[in-house]
Amino acid sequence: MPQTITRGIKALLEEANSVVETLPVAEAKGLYDHPDYVFVDLRDIRELQRSGQIPGAFSCPRGMLEFWIDPESPYHKDIFNQDKTYVFYCASAWRSALSAKAAQEMGLSPVLHLEGGFTEWVKQGGAVETRE
Repeated sequence: MPQTITRGIKALLEEANSVVETLPVAEAKGLYDHPDYVFVDLRDIRELQRSGQIPGAFSCPRGMLEFWIDPESPYHKDIFNQDKTYVFYCASAWRSALSAKAAQEMGLSPVLHLEGGFTEWVKQGGAVETRE
């Protein structure tokens, strides 16, 4: 018997975008190297190697996010235990919307996500560093 999906990705994204603040690329371009902001790249390593990343961004594969945020997790990363603003991004702002919502629900704050994702960042001439 086939599955009946009752809440699709469109509904999930709409919900996430209604509760997560979106950061326009034009504004983000002035913040990516600010010491009070942590840019978190949620794309997988192949995407980073192929297209680079925002300079200084912390790479956190989407599948590890909740484990790395939670200080009770054996996988916790101290970068998520700072008094800073977290800016999540992915390729097109879908994973980042869902991730930012999950992070907020866990208590991480403040959390934003990059409008249009890395694709829009590059399109608007944002700085990019290569990744091996």
